[in-house]
Amino acid sequence: MSTRYVSGQQLARLLGEVPPERPFYAALARAVRALVLDGRLPLRIRLPAERDLAAALGVSRTTVTAAYDRLRDEGYVESRQGAGSWTALPPTNMSMVPPGPEDARPGAGREGFGRAHAPDTPGLIDLGCATPAAPAVFEEAVAAAVAELPRHTGGPGYEPAGLAGLRELIAARYAERGVPTRPDQIVVTTGAQHAFTLLTQTMVEPGAPVMVERPTYPHALGALRRLGARLVPVGVNEGWDVELIAGSMRQAAVRVAYTIPDFHNPTGLNMAADDRAALVDAARHADALLVADETFAELAHDPAAPRVPPMAAYDTGGRVVTVGSASKLMWGGLRVGWIRATAPLARRLTVAREPLDIASPVVDQLIVRELLLRVEEVRAQRAADLLRGRDVLAAALRERLPSWDFALPEGGMSLWARMDAPVATALAEAAQRRGVRVVPGPVFGADGVLEDYVRLPYVLPPETLREAVARLGAAYREVRAAPAARPLPAYV
Repeated sequence: MSTRYVSGQQLARLLGEVPPERPFYAALARAVRALVLDGRLPLRIRLPAERDLAAALGVSRTTVTAAYDRLRDEGYVESRQGAGSWTALPPTNMSMVPPGPEDARPGAGREGFGRAHAPDTPGLIDLGCATPAAPAVFEEAVAAAVAELPRHTGGPGYEPAGLAGLRELIAARYAERGVPTRPDQIVVTTGAQHAFTLLTQTMVEPGAPVMVERPTYPHALGALRRLGARLVPVGVNEGWDVELIAGSMRQAAVRVAYTIPDFHNPTGLNMAADDRAALVDAARHADALLVADETFAELAHDPAAPRVPPMAAYDTGGRVVTVGSASKLMWGGLRVGWIRATAPLARRLTVAREPLDIASPVVDQLIVRELLLRVEEVRAQRAADLLRGRDVLAAALRERLPSWDFALPEGGMSLWARMDAPVATALAEAAQRRGVRVVPGPVFGADGVLEDYVRLPYVLPPETLREAVARLGAAYREVRAAPAARPLPAYV
């Protein structure tokens, strides 16, 4: 049984306005079930006592008892005499839990989930990879980097912390965003996945509780699973409920928390300034390290819009460690990322990375430096391309799949679309047969929920996006028309 719990008042707040249907207990059960399936109510979390939830909702205890009974019958609640009730998934849902991502090595790609298992389909449209092509100034930056290279070839070429010129520019970018940073606080890594893996290998002990968002970046889950960390998911589909997150940190004795505050992958949400400050405060009270993944931070669709300060701007005790990346803003083929931390932790990470890959490629670092010198031009092109792709994809979905629901993000690279049926895994299989690769919702969670969601990047050309949605529409109609899957009988 879980040691985590949700109070009657907290669950009532999550439920919001339960539809006034009759019988009300059935509507209440459906509302709780929906919270479990979309990840906002964690699995194996203890539910409030019937009398407490009844008081919070202003209904009779009999109504809550009947709702819990229905949820038990459906497999979404388990109970034990004297121990209470906690959330669960029916066995047929648990069979849909995806395996851990296959590639969490230092330097491994940040996207392309399951690519090794995808057939080589002619004309395949890949909606599994949220990474665009290189920007227009890329060749110019490469030429400048190559011209600069002879200044570095007189030495061994190994700089475990990264080239000094690149670290200075990265530190200056943080200072421009309101976070004074020295170059000795920056460690350049071989991509953001390497940065996260290096951090967790250094800071997380096997069996240690690590808070992760649900949904979240799948390769981060893979890196943590390989370490043997105990994952503590918190739902963010509707945004960050900092009170519930703080409670989870305390109850699970979390020591590391991983968050994507800027144009969250996959939801596209942007964490408000007040929530950032409150989350840092929660980490301080829980004595937890807060890892903020800023891979998408530079990808606002309006580059001139006011920017929320980085998570580290609300930190006064070195509790926030930031991960950054060149792959989304610049190009995925540039395997360059970085970590911003206190100077002592940066030195510790630099020493820890040497047995893994010694140092990042010099040429790649020089190219990233040149692109950072042209960063506003790069941001402007990315914003224009992504905004166009977002609007084309949204229009195609509204035309061909009007029952799907999604919000238009103000940044990032993908729509997080909710279907009107929990068939994401089946849809991905049917879409693959039609030449579209798409990543189903459960891949972004730790425990098999999110079956009614799918992530749809908009980094491809407009005509390709329209064709992809046309094929998705056909695949969705096939899946909805298929008979419902039934569990196989046991033979003993």
